[in-house]
Amino acid sequence: MESRLPAHIEVSGLIRAVNDAGGFATILRKGERDAGTILIATRYRGDSLCLYERMPDLDGNRKWTRTREQPIENEREFTAYLEKRGHQDADCWIVDLEIAQVERFIG
Repeated sequence: MESRLPAHIEVSGLIRAVNDAGGFATILRKGERDAGTILIATRYRGDSLCLYERMPDLDGNRKWTRTREQPIENEREFTAYLEKRGHQDADCWIVDLEIAQVERFIG
């Protein structure tokens, strides 16, 4: 099983890396400081909206997985889904990243 950084440190490093690469990153919702789940919402230049979260695999590791994708035209529905997830899990972080090839930052 993989060791895990505290959520606030992982989020801070992710935001810094995206901003340093010329993208934009912001926290939409702060969660539990050390063990909160992290959700990554992405969009880039009119592409679809995507949500990534860590999902367990058969080896007990948690890999980043795209769990939701919607056309940019359905932004309200996507935003409503993020709000619903935030209400369901008071400990979760929601981070918005706007940069090409987001997988290079969460891979």
